[in-house]
This record gives sequence, C-alpha cells and structure tokens, in this order.
Amino acid sequence: MTVSLPRNAALGGCIAVVAALALSACGAAPDNASTTTKDGKSAATATSAAAFGGMDALVKAAKKEGTLHIIAVPRDWANYGAIIDGFQKKYGIKIQDESPDGTSEEEINAVTTRKGQDRAPDVLDLGSSFALSAAQQGLLAPYKVSSYGDIPEAQKDPQARWYNDYGGYVSIGCDAKRVKECPTSFKDLLKPEYKGQVALNGNPTKSGSAFGGVYAAALANGGSFDDIQPGLDFFAKLKKSGNYTPVESTPATVEKGETPISIDWDYLNAGYADEFKSKGLDWKVAVPSDGQYAQYYCQGINKDAPHPAAARLWQEYLYSTEGQNLWLKGYARPALMAAMEKAGTLDKTAAAKLPKVTGTPSFPTETQQSKAKTVIAQGWGKAVSG
Repeated sequence: MTVSLPRNAALGGCIAVVAALALSACGAAPDNASTTTKDGKSAATATSAAAFGGMDALVKAAKKEGTLHIIAVPRDWANYGAIIDGFQKKYGIKIQDESPDGTSEEEINAVTTRKGQDRAPDVLDLGSSFALSAAQQGLLAPYKVSSYGDIPEAQKDPQARWYNDYGGYVSIGCDAKRVKECPTSFKDLLKPEYKGQVALNGNPTKSGSAFGGVYAAALANGGSFDDIQPGLDFFAKLKKSGNYTPVESTPATVEKGETPISIDWDYLNAGYADEFKSKGLDWKVAVPSDGQYAQYYCQGINKDAPHPAAARLWQEYLYSTEGQNLWLKGYARPALMAAMEKAGTLDKTAAAKLPKVTGTPSFPTETQQSKAKTVIAQGWGKAVSG
C-alpha cells in the first residue's frame, strides 16, 4: 500500500495483497514455545496483556521473538513511517514490511496461503468490509488492547477480533496548477473541463479507499448505506463523459500530471499537500459537500501469527497515546480521539490541522457493507469498461 496506491480498506467502523503474493519456498512453522511463559501462558492464545502476565511479560516475550511481520503498510500512509520507527526504537524489535503497495484483499490472501509459515503476516491493517470477512473466516485472534474499553462500541468487534484504528473522510484532491478551478463536489466532477482527469487510488473491489469513493458518490446521488448502486451509476456516467481515467492515482501519477484530480481519503490528500509543496505542486483538498462518507481502517492479529507476542505488543503500541497521536500527525482521525481529548492527552496542534468537516459521521452496518461489497464486485467492471 502506498499513500495513494491500493492501501485499501474501507474505513468504516471496520466498523469501517500483487495478485496473490507470490509464495515461493515455504518457511518453517513458527515455534511458539519460545513465547510461552514459565507458568504455561502462551502469547499465541493471550486475549490481553494481563492474561499473559502483564505488559512487562509481553514486552519480554516480544523482544525474544525479535521480529514483527507487517504487510501492505506504506510509510507515507497516515504517518506509518513514524509509527514503525517509533516501535522499533522503543522495543528494539525489527519490523519487516512486505509489499507496502498491497491491498486488504492481498493481506487476507497472504494469511490463508501462508498458514504455518514463518513468513506469514503477524498483523493486518484492513478496510472495514475486509476485516469483517477475515473475522468471519476465523483468521483473526481475539485480543483486547489495554485501551479497548475506550474504543467506541460501534467501532469494535464484541469478540475483539478487530477494532478501528484510524480513519477519515473521502475527499477530492486537485492539482491547482493544472486544473483552473478545482472541484469541491461529486456534481462538479461531471463538468466537461475535467475530461480524463478524475481518478481513484485503486479498484473498489480490492481497495478500501476506492470502495469508500464509490460509497460517497452513492450518497451524493440519491443512494444510501443500503443502496450503493447510484455510486456505480455515477462512475459509469463519469466514464461515459470521458472524465474518469482508469489510471490508479499515486503521488507519482500526480506529479506526472496523469491524475490531477484524485478521490481519496482526506488524510492522504492532506498529507500530499504538505509533500507536494517542496515539488512545486499546489494540491488542494476538499471534502465533497454532497457526499460526506467517513470510515476507519481496522487492526487485527493473525490467529496463526508467527510472532504472536510481537503482534500483540504492536497493537498495544498503536492504541497507546503515543501511537494514536502519531496517526493524528498524519492527518488521520484516531479511534481513541474522543477519549484522548477528554483525558487531555490529544495532540491539539495536530488536531487543529485536520480538514474541516461539519456534522457527525455515521457508518454503515456490517450487513450494509457486505451487501455493498457484493454489488461492487458484480457491477464495477461493467460500469467503467469500454
């Protein structure tokens, strides 16, 4: 995943990986005995740090493992680079980040096809519908981070197999030096002056951010959480008008002028604005006035993680004040934002820089997302083909 590649997962309360990552030689099955305490507590089955003997015991076991496998996590996505560096520096555990440009679907594929291998991913950062699917397939381990109680009820699985980590709104990014008047709504995107300029950052059947883009378009065109079809119809119309380009937007395609208008999460577009300043680009960001759609990505632990203690310690770090504020510095809205604001631990300076949005976001239910995913899978190709 990369800041604009298919680092996909539909945000949602989770609620909101290279065509099957090539699997060459199988790695040896992990030896979980190395992370079993003297009194027989196993990190592989621990449902909380307390259940394993406390944070000190978890840290000790994770350091003994010495490695954490993550997948489809680009360093320039929601400030993940700083988060990765912070974890490695704090615990001395090496993070192996495979296929940073991968998708949520590819993450799940890696878990299922590498079961029992040391090279399987330990943790997953998935889009909403994908996290729900992984849980339904029995791929995720129940684990309650220390701050689990502060995560809003609607944004976590009752069984603690997944929970929201960070999120944002679908937005429209625009290169103001190449586009005379930047669009601020989905309706604007249909204007003839945007011919061949409007892009998504992935395929909505695989990418969470692109999935969110279609959902937002549906809300802007008479649809609802129960009806995403108007979103497909909108992109079909955008394609027919010649405005939609099948080029998946990335920072590179933006710099080359191939995708001057990109529908993406606001925290990514806002991050690009900072990044592009030094390169002479004037990147404008707007949350569309007619289609406000917000969602969160979700964290989950591979039930068969080769480094189970490190996987659980990673989750503890992500949901600590330090980890949550690092996401906030990347323009993403952390799951614990309300609790941290109440506790006075929120980075107020970073919070003030978030793209402005009015109103309170609502999220689709698991059933609504599953239905929308099916509709997208069946109709996307037809909508933008030809």
